[in-house]
Amino acid sequence: MFTGIVTDIGRVRSVQRTERDWRYEIETVWDTTTIDLGASIAHAGCCLTVTEKGDGWFAVEVSGETLSKTKLAEWAEGSRINLERAAKLGDELGGHIVSGHVDGLGTVASITPEGGSHRIRFEAPEPLHRFIAPKGSITVDGVSLTVNEVEGRVFGVNIIPHTWEATTLGSLKVGDKVNLEIDMLARYLARWQETA
Repeated sequence: MFTGIVTDIGRVRSVQRTERDWRYEIETVWDTTTIDLGASIAHAGCCLTVTEKGDGWFAVEVSGETLSKTKLAEWAEGSRINLERAAKLGDELGGHIVSGHVDGLGTVASITPEGGSHRIRFEAPEPLHRFIAPKGSITVDGVSLTVNEVEGRVFGVNIIPHTWEATTLGSLKVGDKVNLEIDMLARYLARWQETA
């Protein structure tokens, strides 16, 4: 489990096709001696397992299924990635409960400066837009955000200067794809209503 609070922007140092899947090596500022093999780390909101590590880097393997459902297929050498280590019991829950299971890809519809902040509007795919509500939570590329407004399939969020600079959201452009994870509570509420 994660909280959607990014603690490093990693960088892809290599991409390799293996006999099984794809292997990515990720550079990080974290002390990798504190990362266990088998640890779960959120990469742009996608939970991946550490399979190898070295000084200042670790490796993950990604299946074809994951590549088909996320924007990880776009990763190349040098790509910047929001990283978050798994939460531990007793950690501060600064964002919201995030599983690291990407629900689908959204598209940046517009970016508008508002004072020191930026308003970003995203178009969500069907049927995910049904789970997005004003003042609810959503995870965009691994970042926990509050939804400000919803109009059809488009929702808007306000990105404060710290988040703009401390995550990859500040480098987004109109038309870019983003990993979306809807609020877990919304998912279960919708399922309950479908079966009630």
